[in-house]
Amino acid sequence: MKQERIILGIDPGTTIMGFGLIKVVGKKMQFMQLNELDLKKYDDHYLKLKLIFERTIELIDTHNPDEIAIEAPFFGKNVQSMLKLGRAQGVAMAAGLSREIPITEYLPKKIKMAITGNGNASKEQVAKMLQSLLGLKTLPKNLDATDGLAAAVCHFYNSGKISVGKSYSGWSAFVKQNEGRIKK
Repeated sequence: MKQERIILGIDPGTTIMGFGLIKVVGKKMQFMQLNELDLKKYDDHYLKLKLIFERTIELIDTHNPDEIAIEAPFFGKNVQSMLKLGRAQGVAMAAGLSREIPITEYLPKKIKMAITGNGNASKEQVAKMLQSLLGLKTLPKNLDATDGLAAAVCHFYNSGKISVGKSYSGWSAFVKQNEGRIKK
């Protein structure tokens, strides 16, 4: 494990993509950035996906993260929103994979559990705990950004543990682990 590494956390969405970055030095984490990509003003779903991909590439090229932690979509009742969320996650993952950055997915409950000790914690509880852990002066109005940061912090806490979630180190690893999903 490198002495110093950067983790990019992403909470994918087609309305708002939240993201956060932490730097890990030794066994300590330091806050770098948290923000969001607001996609509400765009109607075209494909344009939103393009913007998610481009923003993720921009974050990677600017901050050179060593790893990406991404919130996995949870299973909802609305199939259309699940499909859109899965696509948003997919293009963010594709951006990381195109730069050969290892990606780990975490279920929302696992992220909440890692941050607050409660898998059913609210967004506000997660944000407050992150504020305390990382010494953030203020929290953003929209908590999608803190959800992205929470994914990065969850990954920090789970680093070195076995079976942290689904991990992909590149396209070949993704293909190998998903052979049943690929048409020949």
